[in-house]
Amino acid sequence: MSSSSPEPDAGSPGQLLLDQPAPGVARLTISNPGKRGALDHAILGEFARVLPELDARCLIITGEGRTFSAGYDIADLPDSVFADAAERLIAHPFAAAIEAIEAYPYPTVAALNGHTIGGGLELAISCDLRVAANGIKLGMPPGKLGLVYSHTGLRKFIVGAARTRDLFLTSRRIDAARAEQWGLVNEVVAEDELAAHVLKLAEEIASNAPIAQIGNKQVIEAVLVARAALPAELERELIELRLAAFASEDFREGVSAFAQKRAPDWKGR
Repeated sequence: MSSSSPEPDAGSPGQLLLDQPAPGVARLTISNPGKRGALDHAILGEFARVLPELDARCLIITGEGRTFSAGYDIADLPDSVFADAAERLIAHPFAAAIEAIEAYPYPTVAALNGHTIGGGLELAISCDLRVAANGIKLGMPPGKLGLVYSHTGLRKFIVGAARTRDLFLTSRRIDAARAEQWGLVNEVVAEDELAAHVLKLAEEIASNAPIAQIGNKQVIEAVLVARAALPAELERELIELRLAAFASEDFREGVSAFAQKRAPDWKGR
């Protein structure tokens, strides 16, 4: 954790910057400018470590520069980690960070200052509220990587069956205005007004009764989880489906194509 950042190159690990811009408000900023805010192990580990230590009555999560987050950092994933190791190295650190965000007892607000893609979008969806800068893009690219998304991650996208299929099956990006229409974000503001607007919102949230904020957040989460509950046997099948995708040739090809900035050559296995 750092309060300031040097100019890192593309090979430097990312940072999670902490500041307190107002009483009762904490702000975490994803800083990985060499990789468009990619969520590397350093950043994910800091989310899991720092969040349980905070007690701010409203938490803002945002990005640095013109990108919120391009998603999980797969560009440097070595060829030797595929199959069983890929699931362990990718899914587990990301899950720990997301769980820490979801477990934060007070309201959380994602200030989407720039493009919000893949794991970056799931991180934003894991916050209670989302405010987006006008003109940014949001998207879920698992189809372009040969990845089967986790059912626990996908069920957070409560935007209707047609829109969820659009996000995950086309892998296209949508703009902030459409994301607001779909319910992916709560509101859209001008880029140069985002930071001030979100801070004012966070101050308003932080001024509310803490016992009500904690309790209402727990009730909402319990209702949503109950609505999305799956039979144990079906849940096991979905987990096996995801693990099989991690071990597939197509996932290896998707990651390689992404790193090499070329079109993938899918084999269907």
